[in-house]
Amino acid sequence: MKAVSGVDEHGQPRHGTHQERFKNGNLACEGEFEQGRKTGPWTYYLANGAVKAVGSYRDDTMVGDWRWYRENGEFMQTGSFSTEGEKQGLWRRYHPNGNLMDEGHFERGQKAGAWTNYDERGVVKGTKKHSPT
Repeated sequence: MKAVSGVDEHGQPRHGTHQERFKNGNLACEGEFEQGRKTGPWTYYLANGAVKAVGSYRDDTMVGDWRWYRENGEFMQTGSFSTEGEKQGLWRRYHPNGNLMDEGHFERGQKAGAWTNYDERGVVKGTKKHSPT
């Protein structure tokens, strides 16, 4: 995702609605700043205008549910972040054809429990157990 500074061209913290654009003029991202820190919903785009990622920030930290997309519009992955910005809960990644690649849970930013892997046809390849450290 495009890195977005919380400071404007005058060295002041950004506040309010913000957009950045690619060199081709297409929207690269849009969201809100509060005292120079990302807050609320943000959307990131690919250079072709397709959505790349959608999620929220709190105090410049990714929180809650996030979705990432491929250029063809299919999901790349989905997952959630805790209020501390750690991966938590169910995460899923997808093959380019849209079929599930793998899925499992995170606890405090670490893989936990059973993670299942799938081939490109969606057939289970295997399952691996993880213990959070």
